[in-house]
Amino acid sequence: MTESSFCADTAPANDADILFTPLTLPCGRVLKNRIAKAAMSDSLGDGTGHPTAIQCRLYQRWAEGGVALSLIGEVQGRPDVAEKPGNLVLNAQSDMERFQRLACCGSQNGSDLWLQLGHAGAMAYPPTSVPKGPSALDLPRLSCEALSLAEIRALPCEFAHTARLGKDAGFGGVQIHAAHGFLLSQFLSPLFNKREDAYGGSIDNRQRLLIEVIRAVREAVGPAFPVAVKLNATDQLEGGLTQTDALSVVEALDREPVDLLDISGGTYFPGARSASDASASGPYFLDFARQARERTSLPLMLTGGIKTLAQARDAVAEGTVDLVGLARGLALEPALPHRWRHGQCATLVFPRFDTAPEGGVTAWYTLRLTRLGEDRDAESASTLEAALSDYEARDRARTTTWNRHFASPSD
Repeated sequence: MTESSFCADTAPANDADILFTPLTLPCGRVLKNRIAKAAMSDSLGDGTGHPTAIQCRLYQRWAEGGVALSLIGEVQGRPDVAEKPGNLVLNAQSDMERFQRLACCGSQNGSDLWLQLGHAGAMAYPPTSVPKGPSALDLPRLSCEALSLAEIRALPCEFAHTARLGKDAGFGGVQIHAAHGFLLSQFLSPLFNKREDAYGGSIDNRQRLLIEVIRAVREAVGPAFPVAVKLNATDQLEGGLTQTDALSVVEALDREPVDLLDISGGTYFPGARSASDASASGPYFLDFARQARERTSLPLMLTGGIKTLAQARDAVAEGTVDLVGLARGLALEPALPHRWRHGQCATLVFPRFDTAPEGGVTAWYTLRLTRLGEDRDAESASTLEAALSDYEARDRARTTTWNRHFASPSD
């Protein structure tokens, strides 16, 4: 499919008016509209944890396309906790000028670019890391060691240090990633968290680390810098985080210095079905957002399953959420906010994959992001099989680069 084939119809321009009203966050930052590019693992780092020119161009295109906010997925403070060797690593050894260029590219046209602070925990990439989670696991496709109490207590400062460096580099805010099965999400989930100390057991204990991270990050960046949290409505796994417990976390976060709560769901647990691969016709977690709205006054963002202008407009117009997060939709049409504002592309036509190999759809969309960053998105798309092969080959090459680079004592 080519770029022009992803848009199906038009709508009156004023149908999008509610989406183009400014949003003032509790910290005082004003977002120019209600459309965000949700975090995706774009896997466009250079293999040494640094941004690339292609990555800068990708976020520049989203800024030019009219988003109020872009979130860049999975930025780690340490190289041994990354989800992929194309992720970014921001710490004292990083080349800050390269991060400053990325911040500048993504902050054009009145848009904000925020870092999603990540730690893959049990799902850290084994070729480059030693996976560690709340508890030891030994499953057919997932094994990890348990974090020690000392390692857990060091985590808030690690997140805070990366947040401070992001602020210094010119990024507009940070999002603490506590969803999709990454480390802070693992602590919230009784499926991953079997600890018997102060960080395990009741939901009050399982949310303890998340709250400690939020407080440390806030102290590091000050009161006027946006701090968001991404939270699962549910892990969509038997024995995982339930909606009841997730709502308890929402109530707890209402008392914390948080500027935006991004609601999503699902996990990248090996073999689990991704929420983004669902065939539902509407936003996946809207009902949960309605329940969350009753428990918090924090601005809410809804991510997952929003595929039409009407769905985005209605979610904001009914007052359930303040911001809509789009990921794959903006991979198909990076100027979607601009087009919605002008009454175009009211419905996106998403590609259909009848027999997708595991990881194939993710690979297709990831390579679509590469093509956007190379300004080659008008070309015909590759097959799932070709995309998966190219994606895996790129990971192998970057793994070699990663291990060579981070083996150096100076890094």
